[in-house]
Amino acid sequence: MAACARRAAAGILSRLQTTAPRVWTLSMSHSLTQKVPCSLWKLGRLNHVAIAVPDLDKAQSFYKNVLGAQVSKTVPVPEHGVYTVFVELGNTKLELLHPLGEKSPIAAFLQKNKAGGMHHICIEVDDIKAAMAELKEKEIRILSEEPKIGAHGKPVIFLHPKDCDGVLVELEQA
Repeated sequence: MAACARRAAAGILSRLQTTAPRVWTLSMSHSLTQKVPCSLWKLGRLNHVAIAVPDLDKAQSFYKNVLGAQVSKTVPVPEHGVYTVFVELGNTKLELLHPLGEKSPIAAFLQKNKAGGMHHICIEVDDIKAAMAELKEKEIRILSEEPKIGAHGKPVIFLHPKDCDGVLVELEQA
């Protein structure tokens, strides 16, 4: 709450000190910070974009041999019913997903999208439990009662795509 009060005071002070007409630009840093509600948790950086692929070997080869990216080994994540491969991009990663077992959510996704495609985005948060509590208060559906351990060995939750403009959003403890 103190950070919110400081931010509000700084915004009021800066407006009082302005005497010349203000020219608004497309700079996001000033306008976004004033409109973000106070919260007990903080949204972090984009961790990865996940892509469901019907042929994991072919996808690995494309990113490694055609694009020259650094590609991890295949790792099974049974709790989520997937095999994962991470493609390093410098400022973020791609996560290649392939079904592990017939009940895999990725198998169902690939039934509807035979060629594969973007499955979800993952954003880091500094306090996943606080994020869950606040999102539930805001009536955002979370697809599990408790966080599960994700491919990075950290707690993760998924938000219902119907509550997130059609995008499956994964939140990961930073």
